[in-house]
Amino acid sequence: MPPYLGGADWLTGFLSALQLSDSAFPSGRYTLSYGLETLVQSGFLATPTDPRVLSALLRDQLLLGVAPSDGVALACAHRATASGDSLDLECVTRADERLTAVKLAREARETSTRTGRALLRIARSVFPTEALRHYADCVAKGRSPGNHAVVLGILSASVGVPRLEAVAGELFAFSAAWVAAGVRLAVTDHSTAQAVLHDVRAATAEAAMCAVDKDPDAITSCTPLPDVAAMRHEQTQLRLFAS
Repeated sequence: MPPYLGGADWLTGFLSALQLSDSAFPSGRYTLSYGLETLVQSGFLATPTDPRVLSALLRDQLLLGVAPSDGVALACAHRATASGDSLDLECVTRADERLTAVKLAREARETSTRTGRALLRIARSVFPTEALRHYADCVAKGRSPGNHAVVLGILSASVGVPRLEAVAGELFAFSAAWVAAGVRLAVTDHSTAQAVLHDVRAATAEAAMCAVDKDPDAITSCTPLPDVAAMRHEQTQLRLFAS
């Protein structure tokens, strides 16, 4: 049976997933380059860069970095949110702390919590639920870091976005922000950026499927090149992006 035959609930969840993954959602992601700025400044990426190189780099970041870390943390937070009014704070905090621990670069840690807290403020005013309130209180008291992916997992569950779609939406949002940063850094143009997004669809789906059912202990990341680029970024004198 097609999902839409189940009624409006599936469709409203789908619309919520679109809203949360939209680049216009004010979480501050437009300020991030995810290490791309340093790769351009160091000459590792040309201007413009071969689209095949961009696709390979983005695919590796999705499969080895973003999905095993933010994707798994989001899935854990989503699973810990039984409804808009029920939240397993212990599970959420474990995922939150583990996610912070695997973000090796200072800028990555700080931007994750900064955008997470911004998202939390917006979410509490636009999508007020008891689960978000409980988590916000925990973050305010310093009991949980407040990473973006964790906030998004709770929020997605609260507004009825299915877990797999929520993870996939987050991976797509990362990819869209990544190629947008590439356009601003002149490593690609708008048309080629869309071709890169199209090219990594299978990797995005694979990464989401791998992340969706894992537990907090499985949160990890192994992306040495972007990590080193992020660490070097904070030492540069001229910066267009916050990371």
